[in-house]
Amino acid sequence: MPIRVLELRSVAGTGGGPDKTLLASAHLANPNVALTLCYLCNAGDAVFPIGEQARAMGLDYVEIRERGALDRSMWRALRELVRTRRFDIVHGHEYKTDLLAYMLGRAEGIIPFATAHGWTGHSWKEKTIYYPADKRLLKRFPRLAAVSSEIKQALVKVGADGRRIDVVLNGIDPARFRRDPVKQAPARAFYNVDAGDVVIGAVGRLEPQKRFDLLIDAFAAVAKDSPSLRLLIAGEGSLRPALQAQIERLGLGNVCRLVGQADVTTFHHALDAYVQSSDYEGTPNVVLEAMALETPFIATDVGGTAELFTDGVHGILIPPGDASVLSKAIVRALSDPAAAAGRVRAARARVETDLSFERRMAKIDRIYEELIEGRSKTN
Repeated sequence: MPIRVLELRSVAGTGGGPDKTLLASAHLANPNVALTLCYLCNAGDAVFPIGEQARAMGLDYVEIRERGALDRSMWRALRELVRTRRFDIVHGHEYKTDLLAYMLGRAEGIIPFATAHGWTGHSWKEKTIYYPADKRLLKRFPRLAAVSSEIKQALVKVGADGRRIDVVLNGIDPARFRRDPVKQAPARAFYNVDAGDVVIGAVGRLEPQKRFDLLIDAFAAVAKDSPSLRLLIAGEGSLRPALQAQIERLGLGNVCRLVGQADVTTFHHALDAYVQSSDYEGTPNVVLEAMALETPFIATDVGGTAELFTDGVHGILIPPGDASVLSKAIVRALSDPAAAAGRVRAARARVETDLSFERRMAKIDRIYEELIEGRSKTN
């Protein structure tokens, strides 16, 4: 019998990097693991796209719509799902589903497991209540995965046993994310990019963590002497009005655009370079996407970013929070095409081997097997 795993996630709106990982995990699961993907979302969330994506991929997907954070029917539905499907492991992915995984373990005898993707929210409640409580809870789990060494150390710091925490970097499917020269012209036309334009791109939630304000400032400094330079930022979030106001204030309305949600592959085919400007990340999927799609990239040295690539070999790594350093890195990325071409070839080779999604899933599947073996020994 395959190991039956309930992947549990709670998210609002369009989701984020962990959701890309969960969808790919369920899509590429091996025959020895039967994955069911369960999402908790608000009943009034009109833009939630995960269910549609999961069904289009043919995944075993369950959606539980909540009528508020304290909707008791959600807990009853989860317990019924566990009993009906007879899951062996429940896998949480953020503070809410970590707690639910732990509670299901106590109530239903299922094995709780969690992946710590990081604690990236910026609200007062998240920083002072939810995230500290999540870290204290996670140290009670029999096994954990952390998407970077930094996240593992954060858990060890609050008392978690480092021997029970595996660092499992995010991976990517190189077959799905592949550059095709034929797609470049249509992609640039889609984004109204002229043939002579040099396009920098960025993808992410328009939230403080991503520091798109810093990227816009850095771009403005470089664009003064480069009239063909363009900046496209894909994503949505609470900072859209503020970022748009910044663009207008700097007189960049004709050369810098917030393009909303985007198909990642199409977006990269319109780009000459990619920038990740964040103050904090777990292990950024956006960097993996740039590596797989052979887009020359710059990324800040935060979270597990430096574990994905070597500076100067695969991409350009810079410290966070400095617009002048970012400006210089943009100039460096664009001024030497031969060096950039060498880096993208090396980056593509790395995602085809060390950072392939198959390798990541093999590590997770092995943890599932060891959790089952450990339970068998104690019974």
